[in-house]
This record gives sequence, C-alpha cells and structure tokens, in this order.
Amino acid sequence: MFEREINKANASVLELEATVTNLPKVLQFIDSNLEAAGCSLKTQMQIDIAVEEWFVNIAHYAYEDSTGMATVLMEVKGDPAAAYIQFVDKGIPYDPLAKADPDVTLSAEERKIGGLGIYLIKNTMDDVIYEYKDGHNMLTIIKTI
Repeated sequence: MFEREINKANASVLELEATVTNLPKVLQFIDSNLEAAGCSLKTQMQIDIAVEEWFVNIAHYAYEDSTGMATVLMEVKGDPAAAYIQFVDKGIPYDPLAKADPDVTLSAEERKIGGLGIYLIKNTMDDVIYEYKDGHNMLTIIKTI
C-alpha cells in the first residue's frame, strides 16, 4: 500500500543536534508541514506523539554520553496523502522493531520498564520501517493524513 522510501529530492529536511531541548523545533517542523498538507488535528496529534517518542529516544540513547546530530526528513505523497517522516542518526545501531512488544495486559508494576514508546508508535502509525545503512539508523514512520 505504501512506498517504502522517502524521495529525498522532494522532502523537507531538518538537521539539528539530537537533544531534548530541540524537540520543539522538530515538532514545529513537522506541524508546519502537516498543516500545509491539510492534516486533521487528530492525526497531527498522533504523529506528534510518535515524533516526540522517537526523537527523545535518539536524544537519550543514540550517542550514549555524548551528543550527536539527527536529521528529520518529511514528505507528503500518495493518494490518499500520507506523511512519511524519517529520522536519521549516526548513533549506536538499534532496531526498535526487533524487540518484542511489551505485555500490556500486565499491570504497570508487573511490566518491565521500557518499550511502550515504540509500541505506541507501531500501533498509531500505518507503517514503521527501520534500516541500518552506511553507518546510519533510519526509522521511517508513515501515516495517512
């Protein structure tokens, strides 16, 4: 149903340090593109939550105790229109899709810490794709808008 890649020539691009303090810049970038595409507020909020979850993961874990760069690419394409958002970093290779989903039937006390963010992303986006290529983590989320 969805193409698997972003056309980098047509995408909007934001490059910045992968720090939590830069999250508002990322969300502003995403929201301005979504608003220009006529995205509904409900869908925009779902996308914002997924973007926040993943960008914060990059900021906290990709570069261990240092800070590195992150690139966010966004393209709206297709019929019906879909937002393609790709996060690229040179951090530690990490495939979040390889990890088993948390058991959400357990109480919060019984559940292991971690894993809910990617679970949320997988369950609110139409597609999530991870690839490690040429020293880069690339996570792409796709959502019909």
